[in-house]
Amino acid sequence: MAVSLPSSSPLPASLPSNLLTRSRLLSPLSHALQLKRLLASSPAGRTRSFSLRSSSPRVGAFAADSSSAVGSELSTELDAVSRFSEIVPDTVSAIETALADSACYEQDDPNDRLSCFCDKALVNVGTDLARLVPGRVSTEVDARLAYDALGIVRKVHRLLQLYYELEVPSERLLFKIPSTWQGIEAAKLLESEGIQTHLTFVYSFPQAAAAAQAGASVIQIFVGRIRDWSRNHTGDPELDAICRKGEDPGLELVAKAYNYIHKYGHKSKLMVAAIRNKQDIFSLLGVDYMILPLKILQSLKESITYPDEKYSFVRKLSPSSAMTYNFSQEELVNWDEASFSSAMGPASKELLAAVLEGYANQTKRVEELFGKIWPPPNV
Repeated sequence: MAVSLPSSSPLPASLPSNLLTRSRLLSPLSHALQLKRLLASSPAGRTRSFSLRSSSPRVGAFAADSSSAVGSELSTELDAVSRFSEIVPDTVSAIETALADSACYEQDDPNDRLSCFCDKALVNVGTDLARLVPGRVSTEVDARLAYDALGIVRKVHRLLQLYYELEVPSERLLFKIPSTWQGIEAAKLLESEGIQTHLTFVYSFPQAAAAAQAGASVIQIFVGRIRDWSRNHTGDPELDAICRKGEDPGLELVAKAYNYIHKYGHKSKLMVAAIRNKQDIFSLLGVDYMILPLKILQSLKESITYPDEKYSFVRKLSPSSAMTYNFSQEELVNWDEASFSSAMGPASKELLAAVLEGYANQTKRVEELFGKIWPPPNV
């Protein structure tokens, strides 16, 4: 069981004010239906992350330029890292049952009823989170719709309507969608309607670039998973070229995507996940969001940095340095389904297929659990 960060936790009392909180919706059986709570506030109470003013988002790293380093005052590594990137601790929120909802149990089709229960559960938890703290709530779309663009759009509209019924406005919401071509197309349509999207499961530059061109509000890359694949496989041209240069393929993909977004003026914010150690953090200082496991977060908090520290915390990613990054003509295409499909290498295809299968199976198990315990007592 993962750990949440309520006010009674030993962490929040001294965490930096720009901390982001990430909550994941779990069933007793699985991690299938996720919600993430993303919030951040800067000193003096100014919103720094996931601003409620969608027309002018104010998400960004803290360092002013690539030469910035931590000052001479005594501080922890967590304080130092938080000057450059918003930090998202990995936590879990409890889920309230939705089985007593009359609109769901009145449906005759069992599959429709179970889907209704799951949608209500997601929205109920998201609403509770939205009422607790400022910022945006990211609600995960059913992974079984990953290759159905219209199905994704309909599902998001359904979830959005449920949020409206509970008086949660769209500017408080993100909808997390798999980065298949169909998912990216759905995100493009939803963003054109003013609905904010969070494209996830990005394992290649074509996915990141196409997501940015679609106008996704948030793009999420999994650093550790890409690294793991490259250590155990060869044959992916994109990753093999990076490894031949002696670079880490996960870290390099993040840097490349960040530079592409900022060099060419895309509105997307970049989030990194599957961070395995503190060196990953130091290598990506300046990225918009980091999702950190609590173990690493605690280590940062407990590690004191002294003025004469042998290394300094220097911003690695910045809009100004992005301007000097060179892209090939092949990387600067306007992505369509054909070019996207042909550019996806073995790593991104395998990783995406595996995670979608896992999430689809977990969602099915959640629905099966709901089916076993329905109808609930006193209904």
